[in-house]
Amino acid sequence: MGQNIAMTPDTLPLHDIHLPAPIGWWPPAPGWWILSGLLLLVPLLVWGWWRFRQRRRMRQLALQQLEKLTDFPETELLIALSRLLRQAAIIHFPRQDCAGLSGQDWLEFLDRSLNDRPFSTGIGRCLSDAPYRLGTEVDTVALLDLCRRWLKKLPQQNLQSGRGR
Repeated sequence: MGQNIAMTPDTLPLHDIHLPAPIGWWPPAPGWWILSGLLLLVPLLVWGWWRFRQRRRMRQLALQQLEKLTDFPETELLIALSRLLRQAAIIHFPRQDCAGLSGQDWLEFLDRSLNDRPFSTGIGRCLSDAPYRLGTEVDTVALLDLCRRWLKKLPQQNLQSGRGR
C-alpha cells in the first residue's frame, strides 16, 4: 500500500487562525442609536403629557369654579367672572399677551377664540364696565353660557407656561 504517515497537529498543513479586528466603540450599533433616541424622547413625551394634563385639569377647575358662581348676586357675579376669565387666560396664554389688557383690548382678546365676537359686540361686553356701574341689568344665564363656551375653547396643547412671562 502506500506510505502511512502518522497525522499529528504538527504535521498537518494548517495555517494560523486570523481573528477579525476587535469591534470599535464608534459608530454604535443601530440598537444603541434607537435606545439613545428613546432615552431622549421618553422624557419629552412624559413632559408633554404632563403639561397636557395640567392644562386640561386647570380648564376643568375653571369650569367647576364657573358652576359655583351661578348663585352669586349679579354685581359680584360680574366681578368674579372677570377675575375667573383673567386667571384662566394667564394660565393658558403667555402673560404678556393678556395680563395687562383692559377694556376693549381685553374683550377683543377674549373674542380671538370665538368666531362671533360675543365679548366685544355681544353679551360679554358687560364684563368691561358692568362691575363698575351700579344697577346694570345683565342676562346672567347667557353670560355664564358665554363664559363656559370660552373656557371650553381654551387651548389644551399650548405648551407655553404663561407664568412669569
